[in-house]
Amino acid sequence: MQNVTEESPLMGTEEDEHGDDISFDTQTELSMTHISTASHQSDAFSTGSQIIGEKTDGDSKGSEGGMGDFNVKDDLMTEARKAHLYDEQVLAADQLSARLIDTRGNEDVDHQIIKDELGISTHSIFNFDVSRHSSRSENNYIKSSEILNNGDYGSFDKKMVNETPQNGNGVSMIKPIDQGKQMPPLNDKGVWDTIRKFFAMVCLAIAAVFVILVLFVLGNIVAGPPSQPVGPYKLVEVQEGEDFFTHYNFYDGVDSAGSNGYVNYVSMQTAFDLGIANVTYESPGDVFGQSFSNYYNNTNDEEAFVYMSTAPTEDGPRESIRLEGIRRYNRGLFVIDLHHMPAGCGTWPAFWLTDEGNWPLNGEIDIIEGVNNQTVVKTALHTTQDCSMDDVPLGVKTGFWDTAQGVPKKDGTIDHTLRDADDCFVYDPHQWLNQGCVAISDEKGTIGTPLNKKGGGVFVLEWDPINRFIKSWVFTPHKEVPTNLMESILTAKNSEISDRVTPDPSLWGLPYAYFPIGQGTKCSSSHFRNMHLIFNLALCGTVAGNRFFMDCPDLNKKYGSCNKYIASNPEAMNELYWKIKGVYVYQRAWEKSWA
Repeated sequence: MQNVTEESPLMGTEEDEHGDDISFDTQTELSMTHISTASHQSDAFSTGSQIIGEKTDGDSKGSEGGMGDFNVKDDLMTEARKAHLYDEQVLAADQLSARLIDTRGNEDVDHQIIKDELGISTHSIFNFDVSRHSSRSENNYIKSSEILNNGDYGSFDKKMVNETPQNGNGVSMIKPIDQGKQMPPLNDKGVWDTIRKFFAMVCLAIAAVFVILVLFVLGNIVAGPPSQPVGPYKLVEVQEGEDFFTHYNFYDGVDSAGSNGYVNYVSMQTAFDLGIANVTYESPGDVFGQSFSNYYNNTNDEEAFVYMSTAPTEDGPRESIRLEGIRRYNRGLFVIDLHHMPAGCGTWPAFWLTDEGNWPLNGEIDIIEGVNNQTVVKTALHTTQDCSMDDVPLGVKTGFWDTAQGVPKKDGTIDHTLRDADDCFVYDPHQWLNQGCVAISDEKGTIGTPLNKKGGGVFVLEWDPINRFIKSWVFTPHKEVPTNLMESILTAKNSEISDRVTPDPSLWGLPYAYFPIGQGTKCSSSHFRNMHLIFNLALCGTVAGNRFFMDCPDLNKKYGSCNKYIASNPEAMNELYWKIKGVYVYQRAWEKSWA
């Protein structure tokens, strides 16, 4: 049986379940729900008629006499006031809910409304204690009748909804937010703020690119184009007379396994002691229709010539010379004034560029190379893979490509297809091993015995990676040498630079060999680098020796092999020597250029 104490019409007390007295205001506050924790009273208040019925039944069972009627009337008045207060509180909550909904999810506005109404700092609508303000604020609750009626409880489970306080009309005091649905869109102000920030960043990026371009242009105007070796040729090395051998090291030892020549290369001291390396002064002769003195503009009676040859040994292989240049090159114009070269069966002389320590990675360029009785000069390039010359422009050279035919296949059959030897890869499967790309002069008698009979000639290699080519010329006899080239040779030793003539290949006519290299070609210029000049005089070996039976069939029949022929020390060995007037190396001057 409840204990009811009579109080003012506006105030009353009840005992809680533990028997403690609770003021009506306090009970009202406790009947409200703390929204952030979802801890609500479990029973909603009933309508007035229901309350009266319940109280009448309860008192009739629990009291005797006239006091029961008085207590029932008191309870009716108290419960009616409670229902009236709840209706007012629901109305206030609905008003606050409407204000919050009108903000369309703008948290800044929500925060300001709640802060003004409740005096708290947070702006989350589920994170404030509304029960403390139940009798002080008109807008404390969020209507949720729509959710209750529809059964859509959002992120709340049914237990939480069932525990939600309700007014007499079955309206919940809390409207949960459905976190599973898409949040309302930004308001117009938020959208325009985002758009403005985006365009500001785009404009900033455009401005930065513009500033960089302006600085680049201004830098080029002030500093100018980059410096590159595209200017006129300048003399960098003259190898003549007594100074000739100072530009080289003498290799001392057997020939490499790749060449396997039937020779022993000797040191400088041994070479001079044997007389196979020397500088000889000779009287000028009338060989080209003009005297040597007129050609070289020499007032003296003699001119210095460099000689290199071989000497026999008791064991058979001949003593020979291999010179390796001291200076390394990555470009240049290489000129040799040659008056005699080794020739005849069994010979394999060469004047070439390479980096033998990194072969074939850094490439090889053969400027002059003769094998046995060959009489036409060739220029050959040897590289790693991806260096093809099948893109040579028309009208840039007078020579033609060497060919490859009868090359053995991997399956043991023979490839009888005739192909141009225009792939520089040393292991190209359709060419002979280490054949490389080989350009042949269209002029006969340019090496070997025919060249020697004409008194030699001038050979030129132009290696220009900036202008993307390698070219070769041969001029024989000397009277065919272009004037510009002749004058550059004659004035090379002048002490005053202004007295030297600059070689200009554009005045010499078309070269017989043209190899496109560098950007835009099928052969990177990086295939050729860090190379030095080499002179050597090999005998027999993997080329001259292997071809001996074809090129010199009579001697092969008589001696049986190239090595046996050389070991016999025939009189023909007297023609195994180089006679050189000089070697001249030029390089283009560095200039600022956009080329």
